[in-house]
Amino acid sequence: MMTNLFSIFDPSTQIMNIKLNWVSTMLIFTMMPTMYWLAPSRSHTIFNLMTTTLKKEFSTLLGPTNFMGATMMLLSLFLLILINNSMGLFPYIFTATSHPMLTITMALPMWVALMLYGWMNHTIHMLAHLVPQGTPPALTVFMVCIESISNLIRPLTLSVRLAANMIAGHLLMTLLGNQGPTNPTTILPFIIMTQIALITLESAVAMIQAYVFAVLTTLYISETT
Repeated sequence: MMTNLFSIFDPSTQIMNIKLNWVSTMLIFTMMPTMYWLAPSRSHTIFNLMTTTLKKEFSTLLGPTNFMGATMMLLSLFLLILINNSMGLFPYIFTATSHPMLTITMALPMWVALMLYGWMNHTIHMLAHLVPQGTPPALTVFMVCIESISNLIRPLTLSVRLAANMIAGHLLMTLLGNQGPTNPTTILPFIIMTQIALITLESAVAMIQAYVFAVLTTLYISETT
């Protein structure tokens, strides 16, 4: 029995207490034919165009602080989130990115690594970021406190933003879909059209949230290097 509204997003499929819902993160490999990797196709062309564009943008955002493998890491992060967000739009497929367990696992190690690298190698640079340029001397202490707090909550904001945006649209579609059996047939066309509009919106949100997560990570890297 559903204990609360959000329990519909809990992992429930299990064998010997092993949560099988997380296998959804690997389902994309079963949907990509072998010929995709062997011969050029429209999907291959679109994928190459997207990755090339994102690589140029990430390199521009990183600037001279770009280190070897940074753009590849960010592209991998973007594709991981995009695939999980998109797979969650299919029926009966678990949306892994709607759970903070996964989003925090991506955001927290990245933030800890950046903080350790920044404070160990660029201490003066990190201290300078605590006081924005042009801050009046009387507000220096307050700005240091505010900047320190905003820096500490970065992994939380990254993870919660992604999980909240993914679960909000899915929750709305679930609530609207449950109204079908309890309403007269005259309202069904309106419900179906609304669901189609929501799916279209969620497809855009899936791409936007992956892009926002990757871009914010890029900006955090550029601040600490």
